Amino acid sequence: MSVPDVLFEDRWLVLINKPAGVLSHPNPKGKADDVCAFEGAYNFDDKCFTTPDRKLWLIHRLDQDTSGVLLAAKDAKTADACRAAFSANTVRKIYVALAAGGGLAKQGVWLDHLMVNRQRKQVRTEVVRGRAPNAEARYKLLHYSPHARLSWIEIELITGKTHQIRVQCASRHLPIVGDDVYGDFALNRRLRRDLGLRRLMLHARSLSMKHPVTGGPLQVEAPLPAEFQQV
Repeated sequence: MSVPDVLFEDRWLVLINKPAGVLSHPNPKGKADDVCAFEGAYNFDDKCFTTPDRKLWLIHRLDQDTSGVLLAAKDAKTADACRAAFSANTVRKIYVALAAGGGLAKQGVWLDHLMVNRQRKQVRTEVVRGRAPNAEARYKLLHYSPHARLSWIEIELITGKTHQIRVQCASRHLPIVGDDVYGDFALNRRLRRDLGLRRLMLHARSLSMKHPVTGGPLQVEAPLPAEFQQV
């Protein structure tokens, strides 16, 4: 498993490029050898790693199979400020995804009511029809291949529900390639065979926010993984 690259670091923050297959934090009942974004013991109450060098407060999370920008703070006060910014929706989070299917307009907004079900070790999210939206994402269609019926989509995540992008895409008959929960399993097998795609094709490309301490603009971008460039 590759070691996460540091994309930005100062006295208060560190942002890394989390690889696909790496957990943002340990699962409560996970395996001892699970690979996480940061080393060391994790405190679930404080959402904090005790690494060999220092404590790091995890500000948000990415699904294990999603790669890209992940933010941590170096002290509790900065962590509180970062989490307040996320709660106030003042952090801009941009993803790119390869989805199966077409028919998208050039750009638009997805509004849904999502409900998360946690049963045993499984977490599943579903769209509930007829209820007020609690999940919002804005998208742009970057490219559509009519031959392969694949769509490159840029997605700005406004809210942060569990599996939100994956479920909102799948509910519109645009499952993300490589999604082994909400995806098109037959297509996943074909693209694994034909293109060698063995991962979820969802990448957190950039994170932009006002720096919680200096007040200056902060924008960090994670380069596209090799699998995305290959496609």
